[in-house]
Amino acid sequence: MASKTININLKIWRQKNANSKGSMETYKLDNVSTDSSFLEMLDQLNEQLVNERKEPIAFDHDCREGICGMCSLYINGEAHGPDRAVTTCQLHMRKFKDGETIYVEPWRAKAFPVIKDLVVDRSAFDRIQQAGGFVSVNTSGRTMDANAIPIGKAEADKAFEAATCIGCGACVASCKNASAMLFVSAKVSQLALLPQGQVEAQQRVLNMVKQMDEEGFGNCTNTGACAVECPKEISLENIARMNREYLKAMVSAE
Repeated sequence: MASKTININLKIWRQKNANSKGSMETYKLDNVSTDSSFLEMLDQLNEQLVNERKEPIAFDHDCREGICGMCSLYINGEAHGPDRAVTTCQLHMRKFKDGETIYVEPWRAKAFPVIKDLVVDRSAFDRIQQAGGFVSVNTSGRTMDANAIPIGKAEADKAFEAATCIGCGACVASCKNASAMLFVSAKVSQLALLPQGQVEAQQRVLNMVKQMDEEGFGNCTNTGACAVECPKEISLENIARMNREYLKAMVSAE
């Protein structure tokens, strides 16, 4: 059976570099297979632009399997587009109608400055992790295999669920305050729940929250949009856990 095709109109943010003033530009793209992913559609558009001797649209991508978190696009007013628990590379064109106009923008946050077109600088997330996302390594020669440390299933499951965060930034893009609390709390939780992460637990949460604030992310006001748009369905429970960890660390530091 042949794939269905649709014709679409695209309004896409174009910006030459971080210092340029960007604007929305309109494109028409015909014969888009509904079986193609959103990124494959952009590939098709770029082929059309190259054939017309125009500059292709810059957008981030890597694995295209919903793992790397690179495909950070704001589509029709939603992070990763009109679907749930998917990244942009997992969003298929069957979610759109023939003749529809689709708006595509980069993440909008002070801490995620636009580099070019749809590409933003998310290195703020890297710096937050570097501020405290590590565990001590025993190099005494008598190191214990991690698998030999007993961990309760409930704690292991929660740590694993927190660790599924891919750092795509959808939580920041969805939040009216551009808060990074869901991301930071997931990174704090995945280590705070495991015995290997207890040595630096207090200093870790203090350092990561401090770095988050320095990067210019907004505050959390419990709207919950971050969890709704998160492609890995990271729970708001992690934010509550991080707040508890932070308060304990603050009390101990006094």
